[in-house]
Amino acid sequence: MIDSMMFTIILIVGGIIFLTLFFHYVPFFLWLSAKVSGVNVSLIQLFLMRIRNVPPYVIVPAMIEAHKAGLRDITRDELEAHYLAGGHVEKVVHALVSANKADIELTFQMATAIDLAGRDVFEAVQMSVNPKVIDTPPVYAVAKNGIQLITKARVTVRANIKQLVGGAGEDTILARVGEGIVASIGMSDSHADVLEKPDSISKVVLQKGLDAGTAFEILSIDIADIDIGKNIGAELQIDQANADKNIAQAKAEERRAMAVANEQEMKAKAQEARAKVIEAEAEVPRAMAEAFRKGNLGIMDYCKIKNIEADTTMRETIAKPGTPSSTGKSEIK
Repeated sequence: MIDSMMFTIILIVGGIIFLTLFFHYVPFFLWLSAKVSGVNVSLIQLFLMRIRNVPPYVIVPAMIEAHKAGLRDITRDELEAHYLAGGHVEKVVHALVSANKADIELTFQMATAIDLAGRDVFEAVQMSVNPKVIDTPPVYAVAKNGIQLITKARVTVRANIKQLVGGAGEDTILARVGEGIVASIGMSDSHADVLEKPDSISKVVLQKGLDAGTAFEILSIDIADIDIGKNIGAELQIDQANADKNIAQAKAEERRAMAVANEQEMKAKAQEARAKVIEAEAEVPRAMAEAFRKGNLGIMDYCKIKNIEADTTMRETIAKPGTPSSTGKSEIK
């Protein structure tokens, strides 16, 4: 009796384990759902998906969605290959269904290529149907009269499906629009002209074909706001004037330093000359004493020399202005 009960329990447990493993590796209810939806897939194929590490609960619902939307060309092998390549099967099928309903030309190969390139293909299809508005950051530009203008624009873009692979993104669009705004304002003679006709900026920018080579098509560029900034021209003139003043001061300081150096050099030379004169005068008495000893100079010659020196001193005294002799008056004590 006990053996039969143990045998029954083992059979029940074994059956439970078998059924658990069976329904894990062979998703029977998923196969039944596919059959009811008209998708041709066998239990063996679902089992082999498990072996290939491909989740049947991702592939089969995508096949059902595509079949119900009328996309009969998408095969199970293509979906499995895209999943194994690291793609998003659900987004690709959603994008294909949306493109088919919106009458947008999009093939499975193109959709998978866009998805593997790192772009959201489903969002791209939605953007093709509903254009996206991108707000640009503040763009600083200066008109010819030197007044700075701060401009904000709204760019309406639509995804270009054919350019999604290899095409530039939103950052490139914003950079090109900002460049076009700066160029347009820079060509204006006055900031008042830009404030009066802001739509002229949009026309100039749109004519440049800024969406070339990008993943988007620019539909419109609308100027949302324009503010007046700094007077850049006046600031540049002030900076230039300050620079010129500093240069002039530096040159004047250089000339003053050179003049001071020349003056010091002349003083040094004058002192050197005076030293040589004093040295030469100091040699005169010794030379006269030597001449006396050798008999080359007599007493009468010495007296004549002293008379000449006294006469020279008197003449220099008379020639100096302000002395009593030069004014013709003598001091009476």
